[in-house]
Amino acid sequence: MFIERLKYVDNRWQIDKRVENKTPDIVFMFGKRAELQDRKIYKSLRDIYPYSDIIGCSTSGNIFGEQLVSASVVAVAIYLKMGSVRVSIRDFSKDDNQIQISKDLIFALPKEHLKHIFILSDGLNMNGSNLVEGINLATPSTVLVTGGFAGDDEQFIESVIMVNGVVKSNRVIAVGFYGDSIEVKSGCFSGWSEFGILRKITKSKGNIVYEIDGKPALDLYKKYLGDYAKDLPKSALNFPISIKRDRADEQNLIRSVLGIDEDNRALIFAGDVPEGYYARLMKASIDGLIDGAFRASNQIGDIRGEALGIVISCVGRKLVLKQLVDEELEAISEILGNSVTLIGFYSYGELAPFNGSDVCEFHNQNLVVTLISEKI
Repeated sequence: MFIERLKYVDNRWQIDKRVENKTPDIVFMFGKRAELQDRKIYKSLRDIYPYSDIIGCSTSGNIFGEQLVSASVVAVAIYLKMGSVRVSIRDFSKDDNQIQISKDLIFALPKEHLKHIFILSDGLNMNGSNLVEGINLATPSTVLVTGGFAGDDEQFIESVIMVNGVVKSNRVIAVGFYGDSIEVKSGCFSGWSEFGILRKITKSKGNIVYEIDGKPALDLYKKYLGDYAKDLPKSALNFPISIKRDRADEQNLIRSVLGIDEDNRALIFAGDVPEGYYARLMKASIDGLIDGAFRASNQIGDIRGEALGIVISCVGRKLVLKQLVDEELEAISEILGNSVTLIGFYSYGELAPFNGSDVCEFHNQNLVVTLISEKI
């Protein structure tokens, strides 16, 4: 396996190392929405890789090695010695059955010798819970699924997916990695902590919560946020909620607010918050988030040879860490070591199983590391 990493600086692509006389199996491209839509930037990358699929998404920040870089776009080219890749694409509208769309996305990938599926999705129009339900219904239990949701800095206006120069919202793509030589591991952890009393979701539909403990959800949330309420929905990234099926459940999912409905006094989340579930507000500390990065990386285990580490971290973590954001990336590098090439982005949602599970979950406020390597 060979890896080339690039960043777009001063109107040109800078390559940290070059593999000569070979064509990459896949090229990933992550960047700010406006730059991802810039045909000049795409064409200059296409000139470097004329025969490879180039796919990517808009982001809320670009990760290059141990840094959140100022470069507006980053990319990575992957050369497999024995493995191969296939790409599946599905577009959807607001009226489509997103679970069926997600199933069709996976069913379009051949299953023989499939080792891993990496997902990139529109971050604002796809319900993450629907996406993972369809994925899990269609994916063999032996295949690991990870990925992330496109971002839009902190604007929440439009997130886009790019496939070979075509940039669109309302799109989801899956990249299948094939071959017995492919090895993939993942780590996932948050580092957020709960506070306040445990409350019951008393009225919700899908990802919209209308009442908590019988009271308007938006009113209760604004009460907790205080002065932060005037900056909703952006300020909500600092105060996600954890949800679980019942009071005794030790496994919880984190959900972030993506929007508010003033007319119905409701909260709109990135994924489903089922009626009858229990919820508690969450907050973060710098130390807690950095420790979360260490713990996610430690879940990877032993690493043999050169590998690619795709890092997807939630934009909410970036807002909390601020100028210390590089410390969570340095934590990953410290654990994984110099043989791992890191690249990735800050997202509106993350996809990965919990540690010890093979079932993909939709997360908010988590850090996910996907390690791809090839044994020969």
